[in-house]
Amino acid sequence: MKTKNALRIGELSAASGVSRDALRYYEKLGLLPRSHRSSGGFRQYERNSVDRIRFVKQAQEHGLTLREIRDLIGHQSDASRARCRHVRDLLARKVTQMETRRRELNAFCRTLRAYQRMCDRALAQSTDVECPVVENLGRAHTR
Repeated sequence: MKTKNALRIGELSAASGVSRDALRYYEKLGLLPRSHRSSGGFRQYERNSVDRIRFVKQAQEHGLTLREIRDLIGHQSDASRARCRHVRDLLARKVTQMETRRRELNAFCRTLRAYQRMCDRALAQSTDVECPVVENLGRAHTR
């Protein structure tokens, strides 16, 4: 590796916004290619490692686990059709998981809206009343 084109771990950390410890961990998991070492023993990464880390972080933000990301990255040497099938299958599983999670979140939002309406009705009364949501949740807890 050419030293002038390589990034030391601190430079890669600064360029990617990921800590040095996280970079070492990514390398250990296979999310980053193994770093080369300088004559002084410093880790040196190729410049395209910044793009790889950005992909990893973006994929994480969108719900992929590090294992799933490693799985995607790990099939780069597969034939293009096999790689594409594998990626499609992984993405199909992830979409199914996300759709299930979305349904669960929608159901919880409906519950929260119902509780909010209960509070609105209680607050609209002229008398000082206990919070119906707290009372409702308290009763559910003692059952």
